[in-house]
Amino acid sequence: MSGTEAGAAAELDALAAEIARHNALYYQQDRPEITDAEYDALVLRARAIESGFPALFRPDRPWHQVGAPPVEGFAKVRHGVPMLSLDNVFVARRAADDGRKGRAPAAAFEDFARGIRRFLGLPAEEPLRFTAEPKIDGLSVSLLYENGRFTRGATRGDGIEGEDITANLLTLGDLPLRLAGEAPDRIEIRGEVYMTRAEFLAFRTTQERLAEEREARRARGEKLGEAVQVPANPRNAAAGSLRQKDASVTASRPLRLFAYALGEASSLPADSQSGLLAWLHDAGFPVNPLFGVVEGEAEAEAFQAGMEARRASLDYEIDGVVFKLDRFDWQARLGFVGRAPRWAVAWKFPAEQATTRLLDIEIQVGRTGALTPRAVMEPVVVGGVTVRHATLHNEDEIARKDIRIGDTVVLQRAGDVIPQITGVVLERRPPDAAPFLFPDVCPVCGSHAVRQKDDVVRRCTGGLTCRAQQVERLKHFVSRRAMDIEGLGEETIALLQAMGMLQRPGDVFKLRQRRAELIDLEGWGEKRADNLIAAIEARRAVPLERWIFALGIRRIGEQTAKLLARHYGTLDHWRGRMVQAAVIGSEAREELGAIQGVGPAIAEELVAFFDEPRNCAALDDLAAEAPPLPAEAPSADSPIAGRTIVFTGTLAGMTRQEAEARAEALGAKVTKSVSKKTAFLVVGADAGSKAAKAAELGVQVLTEADWLAIARG
Repeated sequence: MSGTEAGAAAELDALAAEIARHNALYYQQDRPEITDAEYDALVLRARAIESGFPALFRPDRPWHQVGAPPVEGFAKVRHGVPMLSLDNVFVARRAADDGRKGRAPAAAFEDFARGIRRFLGLPAEEPLRFTAEPKIDGLSVSLLYENGRFTRGATRGDGIEGEDITANLLTLGDLPLRLAGEAPDRIEIRGEVYMTRAEFLAFRTTQERLAEEREARRARGEKLGEAVQVPANPRNAAAGSLRQKDASVTASRPLRLFAYALGEASSLPADSQSGLLAWLHDAGFPVNPLFGVVEGEAEAEAFQAGMEARRASLDYEIDGVVFKLDRFDWQARLGFVGRAPRWAVAWKFPAEQATTRLLDIEIQVGRTGALTPRAVMEPVVVGGVTVRHATLHNEDEIARKDIRIGDTVVLQRAGDVIPQITGVVLERRPPDAAPFLFPDVCPVCGSHAVRQKDDVVRRCTGGLTCRAQQVERLKHFVSRRAMDIEGLGEETIALLQAMGMLQRPGDVFKLRQRRAELIDLEGWGEKRADNLIAAIEARRAVPLERWIFALGIRRIGEQTAKLLARHYGTLDHWRGRMVQAAVIGSEAREELGAIQGVGPAIAEELVAFFDEPRNCAALDDLAAEAPPLPAEAPSADSPIAGRTIVFTGTLAGMTRQEAEARAEALGAKVTKSVSKKTAFLVVGADAGSKAAKAAELGVQVLTEADWLAIARG
């Protein structure tokens, strides 16, 4: 501990800022950066400093508070009875002088029980009866019932004020909308919303796939929706699901509920915690069946040890046991101190850790070409689960933790289902262990693996030929806005790729030579094979802009593909100039960078694509089978050439997509919204607010008849 009051004050200020930040990360943003044990150590240190320097005590310190202020976007709800937190037996008693070491958990629990007896004036031998309930690692909620009906639900928030999430809670199948039996006129129930481990893993897998697909769309320059959150653990998944602005999203998530406590009530439905749990069950709430009633400290310690032993076998995450004095009248006498009740305590489990040896670091290639390192370890049991692999995230993470092959590493599952390496045991490092060199070639296809300045991920550039990316690339190649080939869905592509019939885009147009093999596929036959071949043949000659977009080059979306096609005109010209643009400062590179809408990042992606010989070979193969049509030259004398045009409403004479393509062919720039730069607004049936905006800005409005006259010359 700092020796002077000034030094202690400075350290306490730093701890205050750090703890406040972690409070916000955990309670508001649902993305904690440290484990509960690490957080408790910070709180323990802060309290130790306050104990040593009483003059520094301030009640507004974040370790005296619960949670964090409610986030913006939800209505605020003030709790009738504060939703306070619990002390735990690692920090419930005064710490040792160094501020880091507390008493052993069993001894700390004995101190907790001794404090209850002393406060109530009970003899030392007076037995204390506690309820023991598994501490679910989820999101705490408040559920208000009036005249037996559910009327409002809220999050904990900062303990005093939470967020109104009634609409989202109504989607939970476990939530009783009407209480069974007799109930107080007004009663608030406290509970925990959580995900089971199995459901979390399935949900996380889905989110990872959606994140990959979003990254693939971003790489192609397509318009993106909201970011996809991949939760680190079940608690984050449950919290994020309950805070969705759209309740239908919450309804799609596998959320569960356990009820366990009482808030405000017009009358008490029971006179003890064990009686309350029985009433909650009879009223229709799910109650954790593993709760128990223990007499005294010895039984509490035995219950804790038994729950820790079976922790790994449970299908939901728990991080300890909550012990509550059973009698409500004694609870009322004891009351609260600071942010926590005197009559309850959380006995948390230590972090589930183990050490093992790192045998290798293997590189996996994702569907979007991202190279991800994975640790290969000597098998070790962590929390009842045998672990052989753990993600290392990216090359920066390996460098930050200085992880080397041969190291003894610390593996942890503290609150996470997914194992993670938290550090290295340096004193056991082999003398020949060298820093890991991240590969600059793809381990699957041998293509260059490059890392752009704005990316933490290294990516394979052999997108057209890399086996790890083939299904994703081919799926994009045949998609509606690319080559637009019907009958080649993801399952069919995966099947044909596994059979060796589809390896790169040009193979799509060679399937007619394998008609007999297609016919023999299970569930196929002549009709399906012929329909697919006919669909392929119909798309053998597409415009250059579609052809470029279909290649799936990172950052090249539809608009960029159109810009490139219009500027270079033909495949041969475009390809030749891209090869020449590899030389920085060359006339071809300057020409590429001067195209409106093509920035440095896009230029780098194009150069990297053509710098990979495997991509060029695949491009040659495709061009031999299905050469693109030259770009249509814009009409210089068109009345809309060089002007900005917007379409709104439904057109009867052509589709919106066709109209936009025609306008671009006439040299116009098509945008989606009306602004001061807009020259023309074409108005179809059921036009919306764009017409009013055009009138406000003085934009010329064209009817569909006006537009058709221009479009048809």
